[in-house]
Amino acid sequence: MSPIQEDARSEIDLAALVQTYSTLLFRVAHSILRNPAEAEDVVQDVFVRVLQHCRSLPAVRDLRVWLVRIAWNLALDRTRRVRPEQWDELFIESLAGSNLPADQAMQETQRMQAVLRELERLPKAERHALLLSAIDELGTAEIAEVMGRSESAVRALLFRARTRLKDRLEKGERK
Repeated sequence: MSPIQEDARSEIDLAALVQTYSTLLFRVAHSILRNPAEAEDVVQDVFVRVLQHCRSLPAVRDLRVWLVRIAWNLALDRTRRVRPEQWDELFIESLAGSNLPADQAMQETQRMQAVLRELERLPKAERHALLLSAIDELGTAEIAEVMGRSESAVRALLFRARTRLKDRLEKGERK
């Protein structure tokens, strides 16, 4: 195969990768960053990494998990520059639902702010496991691989995170 054919094949493969995984990678990055523009930048950075490592791609055992791990790590790196307390209001509003009456939308927005505030208070490993599990396409085995932990450790982290979050939110509602 000539270099031109290889380049064309790489471009087609990259286009297919972008088509297949960009939405998932955006959701991964957005779950951490809560900012669509930052999440889009992370997705672009992931595909830049793919181009940089295109020769080693055949050796990657599970491409989807590899891509998620890259997006996850890049998004975490970005959080070191932007504090999680700096909530993107658009993120919270998008979670609240736009077709609700104003009073219900306001209550939903306040509830989501409380959930996000409590989520940030969780221990880092629990928070990360919970965020990854919220991305519906990732199973326990894939979360374990992204986090570099065993499946049983991930299940324990998820159980503790959900229990702790539920307890804290119930306490907040009783106040």
